[in-house]
Amino acid sequence: MPNVYVITGATSDVGIALLGRLLATANREDVFIAQGCGDLHKLAPLCQAHPGQVRPFDVDLSDRAKVDVLIDLVGQSGLVPTHIIHLPALPVVNVKFKNFDEDRFAKDMEIQLYSIVRLCKAFLPAMAKAKFGRVLFIQTSYTIGCPPKNTAAYVMAKSALGGLLKSLAVEYARFGITVNCVAPSMMETHFLQDTPSLIVQAAAAENPMGRNATPADVVPAMEFLLSAEAGFITGVTLPVTGGSAIV
Repeated sequence: MPNVYVITGATSDVGIALLGRLLATANREDVFIAQGCGDLHKLAPLCQAHPGQVRPFDVDLSDRAKVDVLIDLVGQSGLVPTHIIHLPALPVVNVKFKNFDEDRFAKDMEIQLYSIVRLCKAFLPAMAKAKFGRVLFIQTSYTIGCPPKNTAAYVMAKSALGGLLKSLAVEYARFGITVNCVAPSMMETHFLQDTPSLIVQAAAAENPMGRNATPADVVPAMEFLLSAEAGFITGVTLPVTGGSAIV
């Protein structure tokens, strides 16, 4: 049976790096359903290098109806997902709580939480029937210990995702399905486009390794948690932080 990967946020820097790493060792029959939103051009090199394996979908995850369309399209294809990887989020905005943007937070919750709830409700029953599955979220080291100031919206959304992780891990372990997270420290990607450079530089200076994380630091840990070898690891949030957050 081929592996079928459903990757949301596949057009992010981490998503592209993970796709490239997984494709490098994938069987020719494996399929990668890759979601982006208005930026599928970023996947063009991988689509050209692996024709038919990478199947891009332009879907706005903040729109529940469009998430349902994606679910229907996967179902109509006859593919049964073996791996679900959920990466998207709105960029972090550093803002005092008195200026909390409730509309933006609601949109981020749709993207980060409600979309993956709908995807898991749709796909986990078939994965449970097959007695195998890997589910992986990306969290943040901000949920480990004391978070930085002025990040309430981001920390709240990621904390909710952590609650979903624990609940799914307990419920689906007996079906051979693992559910895990990686929690990077500040990672230098396009995700930081709205973060002041002084904050980025300060985070690097405060990290015990003297720099911020990169996708190359995080993706190998993700690949391991998605592998067959990680079959007895579930409910885990793995810090990838250079020592800035230790559990």
